[in-house]
Amino acid sequence: MSTEVIPQKTEEAKESFSYASHPKPLQARRKFRNDPGAGERYGNLMFDRRIVRGNTYAQSTFPPTTQINWSNAVIDRAQLQDNPMDLQRKAEKKRAKEARLRQEKELEDSRKSPLPVDGRRHINVQTETYLEELTNRVEEADVTCQTDLFLDRPPTPKYIPAKTGVDTSTQIMPHELFDFDMEVKPILEVLVGKCVEQSLEEVFEEEELENLREQQRKFHEARKREVLATQRLEEQERRLTDERERRITQQREVRRKEKQTAEKIAARAYAQNYLMDMIPVVFGKLRDSGYFFDPIKRDIELNFMADLIKKVQGQCDESELARLIADELIRHVVTTRLDEYE
Repeated sequence: MSTEVIPQKTEEAKESFSYASHPKPLQARRKFRNDPGAGERYGNLMFDRRIVRGNTYAQSTFPPTTQINWSNAVIDRAQLQDNPMDLQRKAEKKRAKEARLRQEKELEDSRKSPLPVDGRRHINVQTETYLEELTNRVEEADVTCQTDLFLDRPPTPKYIPAKTGVDTSTQIMPHELFDFDMEVKPILEVLVGKCVEQSLEEVFEEEELENLREQQRKFHEARKREVLATQRLEEQERRLTDERERRITQQREVRRKEKQTAEKIAARAYAQNYLMDMIPVVFGKLRDSGYFFDPIKRDIELNFMADLIKKVQGQCDESELARLIADELIRHVVTTRLDEYE
């Protein structure tokens, strides 16, 4: 938490102290709040006199710490128009700037100082009269203000007009305005007639509803019988249709098999007539091509003759090799002797 240095007031400042604004009497505070149904009600905030419109920074508001002597003090117009929050923010920025410059200067001074001796070290120490926490964060403070609640206004009494005119009275004797026996008889006749008529209508309506229900029941029974008869006819027609389709399918299958059998018989007869003269010719060609042979002769040609020829070839190769070796020996001997003779 940063500590702010507040200079002490001198005797001169105490003597020149005056109010920041002109003193004015307090207005009488209302006890009850306005009735929402009475008086003027504002529907648009732009026409409400209680709301300040425009820039509020240009208003002549003085900071609480400013002391002005209206008698012999000269007031700066720009200072009077500044906002207290702006002045506080500017002061905080100025203090932070001065602290930063002071810290940089101390850092430069510490760099210029000689090296500390063994067991000691250089540290930054504030040498001012009042200690102040160095921080770049702007100090903020929340201030709230709660106004007094208005009491509910008591309900307005009901309006009762003032009594005007003169009261008068009239004397009426019994049986002058209403004869019970004479006046009630037609009323009773009407009531009884209406009740009897309503009862008869209800009875007729019930009988009519019962007749309608009976007729509806008979209609449903006849409809059910017709539906059952229709279903029986449809089922009979479906069975007949299925039987007819099955018979047609069976006849088609029989005709197809008969046709297939006739085609097979004709094909067999044609094949027999066609192959009657072909079999001897085919067997003759196969015999000439070597497909029909003697097994003994075939075994001799494939097995015995092949081994025999291989062995004879081996003997011939050995004889040829022996002759070549003999010729080489003779050539070598003749060459050696010729060299010795020379």
